[in-house]
Amino acid sequence: MSYSLSAKNRHTAWSGFLPAQALVMVSDRLCQSTDSFSARDGVAPVADGESLTAIATEVLGGREPAACAAGTGGCVACGLAATRQTIVFGEGSPRARLVFVGEGPGEQEDREARPFVGKAGQLLTRMIEAMGLRREDVYICNVVKCRPPGNRNPEPAEVAACSPFLHRQLAALRPEVIVALGKFATQTLLQTEEGIMRLRGKFIEYRGIPVMPTFHPSYLLRTPDAKREAWDDLKQVAARLGLAIPVRA
Repeated sequence: MSYSLSAKNRHTAWSGFLPAQALVMVSDRLCQSTDSFSARDGVAPVADGESLTAIATEVLGGREPAACAAGTGGCVACGLAATRQTIVFGEGSPRARLVFVGEGPGEQEDREARPFVGKAGQLLTRMIEAMGLRREDVYICNVVKCRPPGNRNPEPAEVAACSPFLHRQLAALRPEVIVALGKFATQTLLQTEEGIMRLRGKFIEYRGIPVMPTFHPSYLLRTPDAKREAWDDLKQVAARLGLAIPVRA
C-alpha cells in the first residue's frame, strides 16, 4: 500500500503548519510507501513479551475507554480517575518508527478517548503530514492518560503514577525516534528539570532511543512565530529516519 500526498494536499499541509513566508516545495521523494515507513520487517512490535494490547487491558481494566468514566472502572492510580470521562491510552501504528508523546488529554480528547483531536491535535496532524506521513503511520500518546481538571498541568504525583504506563508503551513499541511535545513530556522522558527552551532542537537519548524535544502544538497555536523552530526540529527527525528533507523555496 502506497501513500503519496498530491501536490495540492502537500501545499495544504505545509500552509497549515508553517508561516506563509516559510512555505516550501516538497520533494516527491519525501512521500514513501506506508509499508516501508511504519512496518519494520523482522522487528516484532513488542519487547520483553509485553504488547500494547496487554498494557491497554491493564490500564482500562478490560473495558472500552468510554466505559472508564469516574468510578466505573479502569486505572485508579491517581486522583485524575475521579474526574475523567474516559481514559486516553494512545493510538496509531503498533509498529511505528516514530512516536509523539504529549502531556495529557484535553476536554475534547477526554470526550472522544483519543489523543490530540482538539485544535492542538489538528495542528499536530498537519505537522505529521508536513513530514510526508499520516497519523496512522506514527503512534501518539501522552504522559498522563486522564484529563487534568480544567486542563491544568499534571501534578507530580499524577505523572509519577501514570508515567510507568508510558515507559511500558514505549518499550513495547520500540520506535526509532521519539518526539517529546513540550515540557512535561520532555522532562518525564529525560528525567530532567531543564526547560523546553534549553532542550529543544537536539537529540537526547532515552533508553537507547533518540528523543527530539520540541514545542507542544498548543504553544505553537499561542506563539505562531515558534513554528519555524518546531519545523527545524522535525526536519532533524525526518533526516534521522531517512526521509527526504524538503527544500525551502
